[in-house]
Amino acid sequence: MTVSIRGRLRRSAGTIRPAPIRGVAGRALARGCNDGLVDEAAMPGRTRIPQIIAHRGSSKDLPEHTLKAYLRAIDEGAEALECDVRLTADSHLVCAHDRNVNRTSNGKGPVSTLELATLEGLDFGSWKLAHGGEDEMPDADHERDKLLTLSRLIEVVLTCGREVGLVIETKHPTRYAGQVERQLAKVLTEFGLQGAYVPGRPHVTLMSFSQLAIARMRQLCPQVPLVYLMKNSVPLRFRDGSLPKGARIAGLNREIVRRWPKSVQRQHDRGNQVYVFTVDEEADIDLCLELGVDAIISNRPAFVRDRLCVRD
Repeated sequence: MTVSIRGRLRRSAGTIRPAPIRGVAGRALARGCNDGLVDEAAMPGRTRIPQIIAHRGSSKDLPEHTLKAYLRAIDEGAEALECDVRLTADSHLVCAHDRNVNRTSNGKGPVSTLELATLEGLDFGSWKLAHGGEDEMPDADHERDKLLTLSRLIEVVLTCGREVGLVIETKHPTRYAGQVERQLAKVLTEFGLQGAYVPGRPHVTLMSFSQLAIARMRQLCPQVPLVYLMKNSVPLRFRDGSLPKGARIAGLNREIVRRWPKSVQRQHDRGNQVYVFTVDEEADIDLCLELGVDAIISNRPAFVRDRLCVRD
């Protein structure tokens, strides 16, 4: 089997690219950025090629979870877009990390108590300076600075001109509990994305820090891959590389990987994949490559892409 790695990285920023490399075996390809072909069988000891997932879009430079942040990430070659979803008071799933809108908009209050029409009237973009050293706010781009619904984000990836995945995190605890996962399954079904991966269509992955949410998603969308997220340390019961039933991907915070790098191999020994978040610095990218993780979740997708080539 031969793979043009540089070609893969180039095509991911264009309009046409092959289907993403999926699965533990599929990602165990030799990493390289030369213009030739790399023989997989000839280099069994080389590191994997991690998938590049844009964390809330290209959110290092642009306001998180906004249309312009996601469009930038697609232009920069991200292979998948990560988003957090919350339910509004009128049962719409919107892309928002925080419980409240205070930090990321000119409004106030919990997402769960506000209706979509109210949220869409807020400015979610100009809170973030265009350039760190400037005192003035940039001009608002109202369409691209609006709060995104999950449905709108799905429409973006369906029409962006190449195959881009979605990695969707449900946030808990929340007053709506399991209604979040039920509404998520409903939205995915409306777009025909609730089943197994189909080449040419967005590859969807669901994730949560909540084991209960993982169990719900396993029942609602049994064919969609599940990521169990772990932040500060690996829970004792999962330190042998196991995961909650139905999850086959471990989502490890970069601090876990720094302190307990053997956690990656334990997961791989069990046949699981490993996604690492949030990876924005060279040292962490290099560590992920050395450990052979399956995906890097980053606020800086272009930076990660360039680092993959530099390391070759």
